[in-house]
Formats: sequence, C-alpha cells, structure tokens
Amino acid sequence: MLLSVLQANAAVLDVEANLRTVDDAARRAATAGADLLLTPELFPVGYAPLRLRSELDPASLPAIRAQLADIARRNGIALVYSLPSVAGGEAGASAQGRDWHISATLVDATGTELLSYAKVHLFGGEERKAFVAAAEPPAVVTFKGVRTSLLICYDIEFPEAARAAAARGAELLLVPTALSTGFDAVPQVLIRARALESQLNVAYANHCGIEDAYTFGGGSVVAGPDGAVLASGGGGPELLFAQVGTETVHAAREEVPYLRERRPELYREWEGRLAEGADTADGA
Repeated sequence: MLLSVLQANAAVLDVEANLRTVDDAARRAATAGADLLLTPELFPVGYAPLRLRSELDPASLPAIRAQLADIARRNGIALVYSLPSVAGGEAGASAQGRDWHISATLVDATGTELLSYAKVHLFGGEERKAFVAAAEPPAVVTFKGVRTSLLICYDIEFPEAARAAAARGAELLLVPTALSTGFDAVPQVLIRARALESQLNVAYANHCGIEDAYTFGGGSVVAGPDGAVLASGGGGPELLFAQVGTETVHAAREEVPYLRERRPELYREWEGRLAEGADTADGA
C-alpha cells in the first residue's frame, strides 16, 4: 500500500483555507497512486486549543466532517483527519456545554468512516483546559489488506499505547500530531523505537510553521517494523510517500517474537507491587 503524509501549515479557524490544503494534497497523492493520505492533528481547524474551545461552534463539526468525506470521495483516496469531537455526539445546540475530545477518523475513498479514535494522553495545560482525555483503546480495521489503527500525537510517546494497538493486531499505526519545535527526538528516535518494539509501521504527520502561539518544526516520518526510516520530512510543507505492507511486519514478528513472548500478567503483578509500595529503592 502506498501511504502519503501531509506536512503543512494550518491557519487557525480558517477552515476553508485548511480544507483547500487537504484537497490539494489529496489530489496530488491520488495522482501519485497513493491509497491513503494522513494529515496532522486538528489540521482542518488549526492547532490552538483554547481558541478552538472558545471560538469554534461545535454545531459546525458535522459539516466539516462531511466536507472532508467529500474530499476523499472526489479524489478517490482514503483520508485520516483530526478534529475536536463532542462527547456523546455533535448535533444541536446542546453540544455547546459538553466535554470535547481530540479525535482522529479514517474514511475510505468513498468517504465512508472506517475507524475513529479519541486522544487518551493530553499534552500541556492548554489541551487539558480545552479537552478531556478519552479512555477507549485503539481499535483496528483491515484497510487494503493491512491491519490499521490510530493514535494521536502524545499518545505515541507512551509505549503502552502503541503496544495496545499491536496486541489487537495492528500492522500500521497512523498518528496525526502537532509537535512543537524543541522535541526533535520524538520523530527522530522515539517513532522509530515504537515501530521497532511493537513491530509495525508507524506514520507520523506533523504541522510546520507558526500557528498562533505555536511553532512547529515538521519532521514528519514513516518508520518500518524494523525501525528503519521509510520517509522523513524537513521543516517546511511537503507531501511524503512510503510503501507499507504486511510482509515486513510478519517477518519482524517471526524473527523476534516480542508480542508472543511478552508477559502481561507478570507486568500487572509488578505494577501492583509498586502501587502497594512493596518494591522501593530503600527495600532493595
């Protein structure tokens, strides 16, 4: 499967401009033969958590989702997009006072939703003021013969989150992100480590440029199940491409069977002993 990754600068709350960027990327990716386009975290509305919470009308979200589904359908390419979502649904004025999540959605080339996910690990004070953390594990669907799952940004920095997807059969992990400058080790080291330790493909799509108070450095990356870099971005707008599939995943998992040989019951026992204070440095 040919995967495309959009790295671009969004205009905060200029939905039409951001959708034009996504539409153009979808057209170019489809022309190049890509099966799927991955876009950054909250890209259609821009990344500015407090402004989104105070200025974005939640009643507009279904229409934005419909426009994104139409972009996928018109260009004949699957699409992963990230938007705020309202706990319990987005319809009607009653959505205004409810909790919001940060979500990611996979639609196929007909615009049909295949998979959704809500962010479990929120990063920083602004995100925690504007959104609430979700609790559902990442689900997995088969897309183009590849078992596919979603995480969002900070989630991938926790090995447990990627492992939860891998344990459910994921072979490809798609991660919209909004990573500020100064955290270069995340795309350069950590994404490769997540791919290697859970033996799957990981695609990580970041913003670039300045959006309100945030400066994004790009660095989007696709890593294979052996930790190899399949595609990487610089600091500016670009469209990345990488070929991903199942053969390398299966080969990696046969060569070193991390998933089969993990011992979750033992790890839970270790965690329980920590909670009880049974294992401490003083008692060693």
